[in-house]
Amino acid sequence: MNTLQTPDTPEDYCGTTYAAKLLGLSVGTIQTLVEKNELQAWKTQGGHRRISMPSIRDYQKKHNMLMSPMESREQRLRVLLVEDDPVTRDMIRNFCNQSEMPVDCTAMASGLEALIDMASIQPDVLIADLNMPNIDGFELLRTLKNSVHFHRMTCLVISALTQDEIAARGGLPEGTIFMAKPVNMQWFNGFFTALIAGRKLDPAVA
Repeated sequence: MNTLQTPDTPEDYCGTTYAAKLLGLSVGTIQTLVEKNELQAWKTQGGHRRISMPSIRDYQKKHNMLMSPMESREQRLRVLLVEDDPVTRDMIRNFCNQSEMPVDCTAMASGLEALIDMASIQPDVLIADLNMPNIDGFELLRTLKNSVHFHRMTCLVISALTQDEIAARGGLPEGTIFMAKPVNMQWFNGFFTALIAGRKLDPAVA
């Protein structure tokens, strides 16, 4: 793996999960490409891998990925799903990506992954569980509260916690939408339909 200096701006790099999403490959294949130096990457002091976005674009050009996910997703509603439960995560991701609606969902299992790739993904919608190991949904939202990305996102939390339990842990940032588990997929359908309709009516967010 190449040893590179971390770029000045987070838009210049992403994590392994998002790189796999952009190239339509598995995480394991991305790791192999890094080891073969076909993708440029480095590790932080904490051991987290960063992959160069320019090297991803170069790989796409080299392999004639003209209609790559990176290009075709620009007009779609970008959704970042952060959920440590694999069943719930797969259910929501599959709903988004198999829907006829223009929704592109990137799913991650931890708040740390989300923070690494937030600048690269620039999601329109953040869907996050609250109870997760290490960086949970509360800390994720608190970290993003003062970020420029937070103010343009629609934030939805899904949780089995009661409103009293949420309040006891500091509550949620103003404007955050709450949905109680178990997840209601019909509700999700209406949620995305309304968001997409709103984007069509407001050219500034298209």
